[in-house]
Amino acid sequence: MTLGPYPPAERSDVVDDLHGRLVPDPYRWLEDADADDTRAWSAAQDALLARYWTGDGDADRTPADVARWRARLAELMATGSTGTPVWRGESHFRSWRAGDAEHAVVQLVGPDGRARTLVDPVALDPAGTTTLDAWQPSIEGDLLAYQVSSGGTEESVLHVLDVATGELVDGPIDRARYSPVAWLPGGEAFFYVRRLEPALVPAGEEQYHRRVWLHRVGTDPATDVEVFGAGLDRTTYFGVSVTRDGRWLLVSASAGTAPRTDVWIADLDASAPPTPDLRPVVVGRDAETSAWVGRDGRLYLHTDLDAPRGRLAVTDPSRPGPEHWRTLLAEDPEAVLQGVVLLDDGDGDEAACRPTELVALWTRHSVSELTVHDPLDGAALPGPRGRVPLPGLGTVAGLRRRPTGGRELWFGWTDTTTPTAIHRWDARTGEVTGWASPPGTLPHLPEVRARQVTFPSADGTPVRMLVVARADLLDDAGLPRGPLPTILYGYGGFQISLDPAYSATALAWVEAGGAYVVANLRGGGEEGEQWHRTGMRAHKQNVFDDAHAAAERLVADGWTTPDRLAVWGGSNGGLLVGAFVTQRPDLAAAAVCSAPLLDMVRYQHFGLGVTWTEEYGDAAVPQELDWLLGYSPYHRAVAAGERAGAGPAYPAVLFTVFEGDTRVDPLHARKTCAALQHATSASPAGAPVLLRRETGVGHGGRSLSRTLGLTSEQLAFVARQTGLDAARVGAVAATAGAN
Repeated sequence: MTLGPYPPAERSDVVDDLHGRLVPDPYRWLEDADADDTRAWSAAQDALLARYWTGDGDADRTPADVARWRARLAELMATGSTGTPVWRGESHFRSWRAGDAEHAVVQLVGPDGRARTLVDPVALDPAGTTTLDAWQPSIEGDLLAYQVSSGGTEESVLHVLDVATGELVDGPIDRARYSPVAWLPGGEAFFYVRRLEPALVPAGEEQYHRRVWLHRVGTDPATDVEVFGAGLDRTTYFGVSVTRDGRWLLVSASAGTAPRTDVWIADLDASAPPTPDLRPVVVGRDAETSAWVGRDGRLYLHTDLDAPRGRLAVTDPSRPGPEHWRTLLAEDPEAVLQGVVLLDDGDGDEAACRPTELVALWTRHSVSELTVHDPLDGAALPGPRGRVPLPGLGTVAGLRRRPTGGRELWFGWTDTTTPTAIHRWDARTGEVTGWASPPGTLPHLPEVRARQVTFPSADGTPVRMLVVARADLLDDAGLPRGPLPTILYGYGGFQISLDPAYSATALAWVEAGGAYVVANLRGGGEEGEQWHRTGMRAHKQNVFDDAHAAAERLVADGWTTPDRLAVWGGSNGGLLVGAFVTQRPDLAAAAVCSAPLLDMVRYQHFGLGVTWTEEYGDAAVPQELDWLLGYSPYHRAVAAGERAGAGPAYPAVLFTVFEGDTRVDPLHARKTCAALQHATSASPAGAPVLLRRETGVGHGGRSLSRTLGLTSEQLAFVARQTGLDAARVGAVAATAGAN
């Protein structure tokens, strides 16, 4: 393939003096997306990418390999999706996406099983660029608050509709990004979170300064009552909830993404909703805590205070402080407590309800477990009564009960080859039954095997990864008969866990003859908060070392070879990929780096970067600048390119960015793409460094067609660079289905 030279990109002489350290930034000019030079450079990158796909640069022609991937992904995504039920009386609300629908909708399902769509993003915007961000029915279920945003901005606008008529009764209320909605009984008012008006905050801080407000339905939001938040850090995110009886208000606050949560509680019987007397539950502790008042009147606390893997405590809401907490479920030495649900006799009278079972959701090395306990003392119930049977080794996605009580529990469940389906557990019989399946049909798949592999990282820490491949490509020991084109996917940050789940991307790759690997790196939440903290701030290099060790183990065990290995990640996972490429270019042939964070010196000046300083460090602090410069992918690429082509032979890299992204600015990818194109000693034809940009979408949700377009190109890129034959895409499944 002849791509020609990379588009020219001036290396300016910009150098910052930061705490006495001279930090070159030759591509600073690419930060300005609207500058003429940046526009010209971006257009040249578009043309380069088109030549990569078609040879002649015809951007309107879809390459055959991309078309194959897209067709198979469409079949694998045609299962659609269904969410766990949100009950109101004998009816329930749910999220629902038909197999070929661009977006999920919100439906109301009546007692007779008939579903009626209440909110459809495509009906609101036929272009498909509007996404449904959140929704919450009122306590009585006659009103529905929902939030939508457009163009990928995630700038949620809140509306309220009448469930019976479908008519809008309130909104739009803007500046409601990441806002919970906590209804008061009767549906006349709710608490929510909204940013201050831009005119009231310093320039450049319009994305911050949230407050908790009380809004009365149908009134001008300008008259809303500010309830809480003044004086806290500008980056604070809030949570808010109200008990079903309207008595207890709980407010939580976290500064940015710091792994610490403060919680307050107010008795609304003793103080009016506009002026709640919020008393501290846990404030100023280095821990995360979620709190709620159960139907039995006790205050429950799911916390990692003195328990990095989590514990459940209980107290009287009138004595909410940690000194009064009593541990109900102790920390498990290996499993992480993810959530609990309290069941009761469901007589409808909250004052007289009798708790019957406490169900706890755990993940043990990323695999879900549901255990059943005595609700009064937390003791595990004996024998089979002490465990909810699950369909297999996979992931439980959410627990729901009826808000009016009862001994039934609903949960989603998925594994590598199973789309999320909803199951119902009856505590009276101990039986689990299928309750709702995705609307579409799962296409035929070849037999695949998944195995969890434990390996030591550079410092000896045991790390795990899930390796998935076609069964017919493995020997009796479960190892490959020969090296496979392999994708290594990781994230490693913000306490986010990568648990087993259905993935059309993974299955399309595996059935075509590759191996797909998900690594549970430090920085995630797979092993609790301590696991997170050993991969953040000064310890961030541990995450990258874990990924390097995963790749080395895959090669050592014969799964793949460096010339058949690709690394893949997005957002914080894009940082992982950038670090992998710039630290160990010898270990991989290709990389997909999506919506990445890469300039770790200036990241906090753009998007939501300032909210992440607790995760990465603050370049304004000399010691923390040293951490960041130690691994910043952009700066490593710049240093390697003192002369054109003077750097290592970097893997082929596909940067994918979204112009509507208000979390991670595309400037990270632009600057690092230019730096790598200048530095790499590999030829553009052999290991190209490319940039794919997309308008009208952002960091989060997107339509089905947009997802298919992006993922098919990412898979086609990786297949080309690792030697996977695109002619195999869907072929094995089709042959097996015919047999």
